[in-house]
Amino acid sequence: MTSTDPTTRPDPWLPLHRLLADLDAEIEQVYTAHGVDGVRPRFAYPLIRLAHTGPLSIVELADALGQTHSATSQTVAALRKEGLVTSEPGVDARTRLVRLTERARALVPFLETEWRATHAAVAELDDEIPVALTAVVSELRRALERRSMRDRITDHLVAPS
Repeated sequence: MTSTDPTTRPDPWLPLHRLLADLDAEIEQVYTAHGVDGVRPRFAYPLIRLAHTGPLSIVELADALGQTHSATSQTVAALRKEGLVTSEPGVDARTRLVRLTERARALVPFLETEWRATHAAVAELDDEIPVALTAVVSELRRALERRSMRDRITDHLVAPS
């Protein structure tokens, strides 16, 4: 028996993924318009945090950002590739300290200004739409705390026939 290809139905995640990609692309356009090249929007948070804390291990940075060690390691690798951070051995052989380069330090004032402007733009958008995005995200979080996405998916899984 041939099953129906589930990818022929609209993907409910696609609009959200596209929206986030479009928003990131527009933020990147702001960077480019201000002569900031090689910086992606996801770099702003760790760069600003490191500017305020000083060097951190990847574990400390991940904790400060509320991200996984793996995601932070990937971001640090991308930051290092763009010449925005260096990493050096920490107090023991297992840790590496992440430190801003002079280039990154010079960018932080702009990134902080953009961060605040982005937050103001999000607040403006929240005021323009019937249900604020920030409220929707909070409601989704609460619903997922009551019953996880994993449990919801599991309840809908049917063994292939």
